[in-house]
Amino acid sequence: MEEEILVVPRELLLRVGYFQGFSPEADRYLSAFLEEGRCFFVPRSQAECDSSLKQLIPYVIFVYTDDTGVQHLFQYTRGLGQGEKRLRTKRSIGIGGHINRGDSIRKNPRAMYVEALRRELAEEVRVDTTWTERCIGLINDDQTDVGRVHLGVVHLFEVAKPAVTPAEPDIRDAAFRPVSELLADLNSFETWSQICLQAFFAPIIMRD
Repeated sequence: MEEEILVVPRELLLRVGYFQGFSPEADRYLSAFLEEGRCFFVPRSQAECDSSLKQLIPYVIFVYTDDTGVQHLFQYTRGLGQGEKRLRTKRSIGIGGHINRGDSIRKNPRAMYVEALRRELAEEVRVDTTWTERCIGLINDDQTDVGRVHLGVVHLFEVAKPAVTPAEPDIRDAAFRPVSELLADLNSFETWSQICLQAFFAPIIMRD
C-alpha cells in the first residue's frame, strides 16, 4: 500500500499568515495546523504534486557550543538513497521526514506529531549525549519545487557533547562544523538549510 502522509491545506497557511522563508512564530502556526480536523492524510504521490497541500516536516538541527562559546552544527551530505530525489547529494543541517499514518496510533494531532519526530530521529541518527529541545520556527519556501509542497517545523536540539552519528548509510560525511564555516559555503546546502543558517544563525554570528 502507498504511504499516506500528513498535510495541511495551503489555504490554512494563508489564513494564519503567509510568509516566505523563516518565521519564528512556531506556536501560532502549530496551534492552527495541529488542531483537530485541520490536518489529514493523503497518498504521498498526491501530496508531492498538489501545491494546494503542504506536507508538515519536523526538521531537527543539532547544535553544540564548545568551551570558547563557538557554535557547531551537525551537518551531512544526503546520499542517493534518500527519499526525496530532488535533495540528493545536497548538504543539510536538518534531520527529519514525513509524518505518516503509522504515527497516528495516538489520535491527538500534537501527540502524533511528537511521535513522528521521535521516530524520525531514531531512524536517522544516534544521539549519545543529553540535550535540551525547543521549537524555533517554521520554514516555507515557495520558490522551489520541493518547497512548494512542504512546510518545515524547525526544532533546535542543544547537545551537551558533539556525540551525534548517522544511523543510516545515506547520511554521509556527517560531522559537527562551526557555523561560520557553514555560512561561508552556503550554496552547497539545500534551500531549507540555507534559510535556517541565514535567518537564525547568521544574526548570532554577527552579534558575537
